[in-house]
Amino acid sequence: MVNTLLVSAVAALGAVQQTGEAIVLETPTGALHGTLLMPAEAEGKVPVLLIIAGSGPTDRDGNSPLLAGKNNSLKLLAEDLAVEGFATVRYDKRGVAASVAAGGSEADLRFTTYIDDAAAWIDKLEKDPRFRSVGVIGHSEGSLIGMMAARKAGAKAFVSIAGAGRPIAEVLMEQLQRNLPPALMSESTRILNELKQGRAVSEVPPQLASLFRPSVQPYMISWIPLDPAAELARLDVPSLIVQGTTDIQAAVTDAERLSKQSPRSKLVMIAGMNHVLKEVTDPAKQLASYGDPTLPLHKQLVAAISAFLKSGP
Repeated sequence: MVNTLLVSAVAALGAVQQTGEAIVLETPTGALHGTLLMPAEAEGKVPVLLIIAGSGPTDRDGNSPLLAGKNNSLKLLAEDLAVEGFATVRYDKRGVAASVAAGGSEADLRFTTYIDDAAAWIDKLEKDPRFRSVGVIGHSEGSLIGMMAARKAGAKAFVSIAGAGRPIAEVLMEQLQRNLPPALMSESTRILNELKQGRAVSEVPPQLASLFRPSVQPYMISWIPLDPAAELARLDVPSLIVQGTTDIQAAVTDAERLSKQSPRSKLVMIAGMNHVLKEVTDPAKQLASYGDPTLPLHKQLVAAISAFLKSGP
């Protein structure tokens, strides 16, 4: 037991000391920048996992300039997976952080653009002689991007963490109803109903501009028809669905819906894990966890992912 603990401690220290190496995906509109992290004791070909971040300006490490601090959730995930023997690539999506120059006009962005980018990353990694297989991990919005890219590019395994199980319009309606006064909720319903029909809306209340500004509506229109549960059902590779019970952004029922529609999936519920993958059971500490890089990931998360990947894919 002592030797096992010592080996684990040394491996963990090695992972923390690694900074990873830069990796770049060239696209027609500019370069997408990422970080490749290899296992410290890699011998021969190793499995590699493409980690896809969530919505908005969330960067490769899981951080957003819209939040008060850094949580480093995806960086910590990569480091912990390296200890388990997995290489990872995490990247800034186009228009975000180091990949901002590849973003182009917001009005030209579509949900399928992100899917195409992720599929291109998978293709790149499949051609890299250092790797024997490519899997995908998608967090939050990255779950839907990841499952569709995995199908398109032929990844060997897929992991969804805190992913929606319903079309985004349903999720938005539920979230907005909890936070908006009746007048703004009525306007949000009107706008969403138009977007569902594929019609842009020119008049948007200033209070809703961050969500429904005209330049982002083409993206929303391309996203709204997609049903994550139906898309996961089309993915014919082993899939793991991970959901924390104290997540205030993604619901347990979403994970259950994903699992029900996908016969090849495995569902893991992690008690006390929140949306940024930290162990938080006190509601009063939720916000602070979104800006605390010293708070480790929930200890069951990487154990569940590692066990799933090592059992078959």
